[in-house]
Amino acid sequence: MVHDDRSLQESALRVGEALQRGGLSLAVAESCTGGLLAKILTDGGGASNWFERGLVVYSNAAKRDLAGVPERLIEEHGAVSQVVAEALALGVLGRAPVTHSVAITGVAGPDGGTVSKPVGTVWIAWGSPAGVDARPCRFAGDRDTVRRASVAEALNGVLDRCPGA
Repeated sequence: MVHDDRSLQESALRVGEALQRGGLSLAVAESCTGGLLAKILTDGGGASNWFERGLVVYSNAAKRDLAGVPERLIEEHGAVSQVVAEALALGVLGRAPVTHSVAITGVAGPDGGTVSKPVGTVWIAWGSPAGVDARPCRFAGDRDTVRRASVAEALNGVLDRCPGA
């Protein structure tokens, strides 16, 4: 599936409408997407009513310093893992006055993949007062395709977790 700017912006519009309708708010922590999710979420007007902040936590140090991910989690599981994605979602949720969070960490390529975590491996986590849940994704394609597919999946996940969406 192609995730062009228009389709991503339409999804982001639905996310914003659902959040605003529910009196909810969102913050994000992004690694492999490098701020693309925050950019798409704020492309449309009115985002200031429900979008609080976006953290680009590309390096392990940024994950630790900005989102509070314990160094031992990164050392034990790697930056691209369920526990790190969940820690990112909880970290941004705990550092921002919001009801919901999203975190993305992965290997967008073209380099950096391994046998166990090939290019296209992405973990996305969603946080809320009810807790945090994460899911692994494997996307095929070039760097841009992996990043856009990650954003699309993150947006769909927010919609799935918003009451009344």
